[in-house]
Amino acid sequence: MAATHAPRQSLLEASGSQRRKITSKILVGMTGAATLIALVPLLLIISYVVVQGFQSLNFDFFTQTFKPVTLGSAPTSAGGVLHAIVGSLLIVGIALLMAVPVGVMAGIYLAEYPGTSASNVIRFSTDVLTAMPSIVVGVVAYVLIVQRAQQFSALAGSIALMVLMVPVVTRTTEEILRLVPGSVREAAMALGVPKWRFTLNVVIPMGLSGIVTGILLAFARAMGETAPLLVTVLGNNNLTFDIFGPMQALPLIAYRYTEQPFEVLNQQAWGAALILVAIVLFANVMVRLATRRTTGGR
Repeated sequence: MAATHAPRQSLLEASGSQRRKITSKILVGMTGAATLIALVPLLLIISYVVVQGFQSLNFDFFTQTFKPVTLGSAPTSAGGVLHAIVGSLLIVGIALLMAVPVGVMAGIYLAEYPGTSASNVIRFSTDVLTAMPSIVVGVVAYVLIVQRAQQFSALAGSIALMVLMVPVVTRTTEEILRLVPGSVREAAMALGVPKWRFTLNVVIPMGLSGIVTGILLAFARAMGETAPLLVTVLGNNNLTFDIFGPMQALPLIAYRYTEQPFEVLNQQAWGAALILVAIVLFANVMVRLATRRTTGGR
């Protein structure tokens, strides 16, 4: 009986192994197909923006400001978007200066003092702000700042963007600092090092690359935001450095120039969109490099 059961057992094991191999190949194929489906929209968007926007890129595009286009003429150039590039960098730069200290300190508090009433309130507020529609933030900034000052301004746009950037920096800082081993904290406490000093000299340096990652993610999000700027910054066809007045920005050009009847302005909108995509991709590449450094190159 044992001699007859052995070949049958071998056949069953071979059949089971073959079934597992087929199942594994099917699952690998399905995950590969799902990945391709997820990548198709991204590749289509990037390739279409590159094809359309690349036609607008020239020396004047980066070095000149807006030139009026009138009906009945056949313009070949509408100037450039230097004023929008400078405006975007100023608006997002000011927002970054305000958001980084607030976000980093809030993230440190959440990581070092979890479970307290204050940390629960901060975490809940951060989650709510993360999901807040950007147009709502823009309208609130319009009511509280623009209407009271009776003036559209780059500063109002920066404050609106700052509100959107703080949750990104806060949650990224919290998550990265929570990865610091507890044994390091225990060793510092055993040596009698004050918590503030240990946090400043050990915890923050260990999570610095992760904090930089959060800052770059917040920067990438703010660069592409349009809705808050529509109701706070308004736009300006001239190059200006006055943060208390209207200012132009790349998302505003990409949005408003598409509605213009002039082909040359439509092309500039695609060029502005291409610059925004390039900046966001560059920020994401920097995030990948910072993350790679954090995880030891894995």
